[in-house]
Amino acid sequence: MVLAAGLGTRLRPLTDHCAKPLVPVGDRPMVAHVLGRLLTVGVSRIVVNGHHRLDEVRDFFRSQPRVTVSEERELLGTAGGVAYASERLGEGDVLVWNSDILADVDLPALLQSHARQAEGPRESTFVVQRRGRGEGNVGTDETGRIVRLRQTRVADEVFGGQFLGIHVMGAALRSRLPARGCLVGDVYIPALRSGAALYGVPHLGPFFDVGTPRRYLDANLDWLEARRAQHWAGAGVHVESGVTLARALLGEGARVLGSGVLARCVVWPGATAIAPLQDAVVMRSATVPVGR
Repeated sequence: MVLAAGLGTRLRPLTDHCAKPLVPVGDRPMVAHVLGRLLTVGVSRIVVNGHHRLDEVRDFFRSQPRVTVSEERELLGTAGGVAYASERLGEGDVLVWNSDILADVDLPALLQSHARQAEGPRESTFVVQRRGRGEGNVGTDETGRIVRLRQTRVADEVFGGQFLGIHVMGAALRSRLPARGCLVGDVYIPALRSGAALYGVPHLGPFFDVGTPRRYLDANLDWLEARRAQHWAGAGVHVESGVTLARALLGEGARVLGSGVLARCVVWPGATAIAPLQDAVVMRSATVPVGR
């Protein structure tokens, strides 16, 4: 289950012009990076929920044969979204991934960890980036069992951590999901209080919560850096001769006019940027400066 129905309020004004899961990161929409991770480990059934700019989301996924869209006419929240998609998901455990989280997660290790029965059946297994004790929104004991979510603590923690919004939810917990509500606030915290077996597995690499224009630009620059490239350009791009590209990403059909350096910028497909320009996201109808 890929959660993609939110309004993308923190990412505005970018999401005033594009559905949040479809904002371009590198050479493809953000949600396509998530789908790629799922497909590489053989996931055969993927459900994506949609609400904001639903026509755009529906149109994009028409070309994805293993993906179905769960259309929410009203926002149901993360818990409600999973509950509403129950028929499409089928029975059993479900892997849930927030569409605005980009991370190279070891999914086989996550699934294997969730399947362990040494401590008894797990109700959910979270992907957690480990931090110091008391830091982040999750705390675990020495076995990896979650003992704190946000400010709710049920036992002493050994490690703090940041929950990535990627987790496996067991069938028993799925059966108790509300029709509306938040997975953490309305499901996991009450489950923690009642003694549910919630566990965390560590994520050792970086991750991007693409929730703000700054983090969106950072995710694109990280994608570029991973390819050891100074710039990237899609098909049909035009760059005037007086322009120098420095850590810039240009979508299909983009144009860069003027002269000088275009640095640390993302130019969306079909958009026009005017150099010199730095630290900005350029859409067809607006240029959004991004503070460093």
